[in-house]
Amino acid sequence: MDVVGKIVIVTGAAGGLGSATARVFAGAGAKLALLDFNLDGAEELAAELSDGARAYRVDITDNEHVKSVLAQVKTDFGAIHICCNIAGGGTAAAKTYGSKGPHPAEDFAKTVNLNIVGTFNMMSLVAEQMAQNEPLTDSGERGVIINTASIAAYEGQMGQLSYTAGKAGIVGMTITATRDLSSLGIRVNTMVPGIMGTKPMLSVPDNVKEHLLKTVEFPKRFGQPEEIGRLALFMAESEYLNGECIRLDGGLRATAR
Repeated sequence: MDVVGKIVIVTGAAGGLGSATARVFAGAGAKLALLDFNLDGAEELAAELSDGARAYRVDITDNEHVKSVLAQVKTDFGAIHICCNIAGGGTAAAKTYGSKGPHPAEDFAKTVNLNIVGTFNMMSLVAEQMAQNEPLTDSGERGVIINTASIAAYEGQMGQLSYTAGKAGIVGMTITATRDLSSLGIRVNTMVPGIMGTKPMLSVPDNVKEHLLKTVEFPKRFGQPEEIGRLALFMAESEYLNGECIRLDGGLRATAR
């Protein structure tokens, strides 16, 4: 899909990966709907991007709230062509069972709800809007959905049970959503980042950074948030790329701890 002039939603837009992705799409000529629970952060980014960008507060875990926000985006922009689901996260590390007892059930549910249910809400409801688009290409493409998982989906470390489950759910939904939406001309792909150089990661102690970087093959550095944005742009522009989960991790294969 040619992204020039297209309407792109980015969730988690106030965060490091989300804001970098929004900047990449804006630089490529797209118009941005910036969604985040942190409205102030999204509005700050919208002011930076200026050219048609708008900010919206959203709770992706609330299906009805997502539906109302997407309806407003559709009203404001006239259509939705691309959706980059960057929002997600996890709770404090906890083992399945350890010295502090069983993994807190409420923490597990919160993380799974944010990652799996939040991504599901966005996918299903944005697909409803995209299905109303006129075909944009000769092949009949109407929309592109890009989700964000993590290498923890494949190699969750000790203490990452809930985060692993949440991100593995996103990976698992990819091919099924692709099959569900193919007849509508909507593609679905998932980005699978490794260790990214966002502010929270860059603020960890140096000894922790050194340990993490030992597991990266090449180049020996953290991923740059802009690289996630460029991967999302590639996924949007590459019409034959569908149903894929692509790792962006410098060849990293996470160890147990």
